[in-house]
Amino acid sequence: MRIIKILFLTICFCNHSYSQKSEIGNWFVYLGNQKINKKWNWHNEVQYRNYNFIGDTNQLLLRTGIGYNLTEDNNVLIGYGFINTQKYLPNSDQKVDTNEHRIYQQFITRQKTGKVFLQHRYRLEERFISNDFQLRLRYLLGINIPINKKTLEKNALYLSSYNEIFMNLEKPLFDRNRLYGALGFVINKNFKIEAGIMAQTLENSNRNQFQIVIFNNLPF
Repeated sequence: MRIIKILFLTICFCNHSYSQKSEIGNWFVYLGNQKINKKWNWHNEVQYRNYNFIGDTNQLLLRTGIGYNLTEDNNVLIGYGFINTQKYLPNSDQKVDTNEHRIYQQFITRQKTGKVFLQHRYRLEERFISNDFQLRLRYLLGINIPINKKTLEKNALYLSSYNEIFMNLEKPLFDRNRLYGALGFVINKNFKIEAGIMAQTLENSNRNQFQIVIFNNLPF
């Protein structure tokens, strides 16, 4: 629990230091992970991100990958992502489209302490944006805590939270930070759903997002 307290104190400091303005949008997220066999898995993901609740598109993100289980709780994965971004021009109602092709490698490790489920995700991204190439590191700490059950089983309500920090391998080093909190429900062994709020802190601004997330066949 000391780690969790340090995490939240750190993010509160980051939000105070970097935030200058705030806007609210909404993300609809699907995260899938299907077993190919005992060792291999297929990751599939769709994120539809809006400036408002729905209809004013900010980003469409499509991501996939092939993972390999080192152990039951440790997985390595390599994948590809396509991201279409529609960004408003300053002081205008017009948008500019940008397409990004992204290759990424990641390592996920999971552990359980009492009723607390922890996940650490380390990710390296190679980003191809128009005529630019960028490298970025990401670290995510995720926490799930069942409310009405002893574990994340069918009909379990649970609290979900994560913090993810993004660091560029060139200046500026700080890219962004995401702090998320939600209430989740386990529908059955294949599906669960979450609804929550994510505070995203960038170098000179922040943006708050509602999130609705559907999970299919996780973990791994």
